[in-house]
Amino acid sequence: MTDRKFPIGPFVLKDDYASAEIESFIQVIRNSASEYNKLVENLGDGDLTKIYREGSWNIRQLVHHVADIALLHYFRMKKAVTEPDYKDPTMINMDGWAVTSDSLEMPIADSLHILAGTNQRYAYFAASLDEEAFAKAYFHPLRKIWLNQKQALAMSVWHLQHHLAHIKLALGEEI
Repeated sequence: MTDRKFPIGPFVLKDDYASAEIESFIQVIRNSASEYNKLVENLGDGDLTKIYREGSWNIRQLVHHVADIALLHYFRMKKAVTEPDYKDPTMINMDGWAVTSDSLEMPIADSLHILAGTNQRYAYFAASLDEEAFAKAYFHPLRKIWLNQKQALAMSVWHLQHHLAHIKLALGEEI
């Protein structure tokens, strides 16, 4: 039985990631908007209200959330790399954001465009980082851990794949 809350498992942080893993992360970020598009492009309003488990966000909320968090992850990385005093990352109230009118009612097309554009910039920027930039870290108050930029990339990839799996579950597809 698939764990419907964590269908790909919980995020597992490693101390370090090899160059090949980083390249793979960047590819996932670069290609994820296309995967989301293929999965949701032909869904109607009824489909967008489907949920993957009792009490979960619906597909529409998930798409908007993924676009919001992609922006946030890119923003955090850019701040961490460019601002020496950036130690506490910008946080949001995800549950609060998920129930705003744009998350509940707005068509998903604009969020899919945001995801595509943000992830292209995020992937490009991440690919340009050297070891010194990747070593810059910030404290994540929710997870209570320090994350360097390799680890932040890993978390971003997990997040994209985590919610893609949620949408597949909501649509009754295999993970």
